[in-house]
Amino acid sequence: MGSQGRPKLFEFECLVGFFMAQPSMKQEPKYALTTHADLGLIPRSYVTEAGATEDSHLSAWQRFANYVEQLNHNAKDGEQYKVLYVGRHGQGFHNVMEAKVGTPAWESHWALLDGDGDAVWADSELTDQGKREAADNGKIWRRLIEQEKMPWPALYCSPMRRCLETARLSFEDLATSQGKPYQPVVKENLRERMGRHTCDRRSSKSWIQEHYPSYLIEPGFTENDELFEADRRETDEEHILRARIAMEEIFENESSCFVSITMHSLASRILMRVIGQEPFRMSPGSTTAFLVKATQSSVAWT
Repeated sequence: MGSQGRPKLFEFECLVGFFMAQPSMKQEPKYALTTHADLGLIPRSYVTEAGATEDSHLSAWQRFANYVEQLNHNAKDGEQYKVLYVGRHGQGFHNVMEAKVGTPAWESHWALLDGDGDAVWADSELTDQGKREAADNGKIWRRLIEQEKMPWPALYCSPMRRCLETARLSFEDLATSQGKPYQPVVKENLRERMGRHTCDRRSSKSWIQEHYPSYLIEPGFTENDELFEADRRETDEEHILRARIAMEEIFENESSCFVSITMHSLASRILMRVIGQEPFRMSPGSTTAFLVKATQSSVAWT
């Protein structure tokens, strides 16, 4: 994607001891992560300043937020910390079809088609179950924001239909009730692995603007999908590269320390690799969280 040879902006490190250990990718898909209570935040105490501990009357999320604020306040030059809430979209029609025919048949035949006459999975939309999963995710967010005083995050989203709708069902009503603008940033590099599979061929910029007018589409976003190749699937290395670009852009340009990213199954595992977390599977509609340290780097892309 034209980034080889450019300096890396950051080195990333996923810090441990703050969120529950996650299941390994070695486990079967049926054991994929579902959303933990409190997004897996581990109850613990924090030393926020030398010799001073946090107020005991605060919620676990308020104490953690204060700690993250102190980390950034005391960070060395070139260091910063963000909490990433990574969410997978709810069930899509492509997920249903793959489960029905099996992965080998899906990969070799069905994924290359727009649909089967009964369902369409090109730029797949959410099923009714997927919409319920996204709405249920919104209920978890509402409890955490309203009762636990978890900080409101900056919202980012893949441009695929299933992610745009998952974000809307998860956050739009809550944003209104909190008096927050509902304006997720749509980023091309947050999308699922590209090529061959029609479910991963995005709709036009005009379609997104018409159906999700409050969303903020990043600069440089083309009208039509110029990245999708019908005869070639993106490689691991290419996917990792653009996931890193997305993370660097967020860490460079986003002022909030708390960031929600609505994305995909494989894309979320690629993101985990970029930030230094062992990848694990996420169930449709689930959300998990990471505390990530970014340090400025001058190491070239490889």
